[in-house]
Amino acid sequence: MSIEATRNGFEDSFKEADYYNKQTQDEKHLNDIIAKIDVKSGMKVLDLGCGSGYLTFPIARKNEKLRVTGLDIVTETLKQNTLKSQEMGIHNIEFVSYNRVEFPFEDASFDLVVTRYALHHFPKIEKSIKEVSRVLKCNGKFFLSDPRPNDCDTTRFVDDYMQLKKDGHIKFYTKEEWIQICSGCNMHLISSFDSEIRFPKKKSTAGGFEDVLARHDQSIIDSYHLTQTEEEIWVTEQVNNLLFEKK
Repeated sequence: MSIEATRNGFEDSFKEADYYNKQTQDEKHLNDIIAKIDVKSGMKVLDLGCGSGYLTFPIARKNEKLRVTGLDIVTETLKQNTLKSQEMGIHNIEFVSYNRVEFPFEDASFDLVVTRYALHHFPKIEKSIKEVSRVLKCNGKFFLSDPRPNDCDTTRFVDDYMQLKKDGHIKFYTKEEWIQICSGCNMHLISSFDSEIRFPKKKSTAGGFEDVLARHDQSIIDSYHLTQTEEEIWVTEQVNNLLFEKK
């Protein structure tokens, strides 16, 4: 049910491209990620939860002598991505759909797995990270970028807030939680950097917002710099950017 909610939610979001881009796009953050992953000729790269190809396309254009695969559950969006790659004449890219936790790839298929703003939707995160490790080659790298709860947010206001939109949000993880999950899958942190995202939500997708506010301490809510306009709610979320290596 969670996977289906995520699929439907994001197929709808990607149709509203202008608003979704307003929520998630950040040129500096994108450039920081591209610099951090340092792709090279001959590499095989998996973009997990690729969505509309926000990372997939820049990685493919960065070096035409590597192969990039975008993996996601949003079938219709991936069809549009494929058409876009053909129109742009990008030949080192492919998009693959799946509808379960297991990835449709052989063991040790990739040199690098990347993912941005996707993992908080994965319902069985430990199993998904085991899949990341499985498809990575020995000494392969795993880069994840995903928002985290503020240090003071012990009651997880941010998760209650994000779940107001029925798009399959499960949980934001702390840096320490990611280190623990990944180390259990033979992947160890080698580098990191922090960033943040100022994130708008339409009030029309936030039914129950007042109830969420009532359940949490005001100091926690204030830590996200929450503001409201007539039609939107804005919060600032801190983001983990973590690079792991498979041993």
